[in-house]
Amino acid sequence: MNKIILLLSLLFLTTCSKNDTINNCNYLLDLAVNVTVNLNLPQYSQLQFTSNSVYIANQGNGGIIVTNVGTGLRAWDAADPNHTPSLCSIMQINGVNAKCGCSDGNEYSLFTGGPIGVQLPCGMKEYRVSPNGSNSYLITN
Repeated sequence: MNKIILLLSLLFLTTCSKNDTINNCNYLLDLAVNVTVNLNLPQYSQLQFTSNSVYIANQGNGGIIVTNVGTGLRAWDAADPNHTPSLCSIMQINGVNAKCGCSDGNEYSLFTGGPIGVQLPCGMKEYRVSPNGSNSYLITN
């Protein structure tokens, strides 16, 4: 019985990998995010229409990009999760995508948060969006 337990323990320890996606996605910090988006305000009124996005500075790692995906709003950290933080790693809205300014030009869908065109270890960091009254939403992590 002890041999079986020892064999199972060795098998378990040797099959665990240290090179997983979670460990490769450590560029972004888990910073507190708490912002209210009121669609009645001019700076957020674009979000009343599907496919429109708005950048909110001074939140998260590189600001937040909020997008109307048709069924509601989704909020993403604007820092490229596949780069160490730098000036070029802050993404810009490019239609329905977000594009990194670094030389590799990583691009992500603002509908899904996934990379476009190439396979990357990390997708965009998403924040929670909750209704907060009439035409208002609370973005938190």
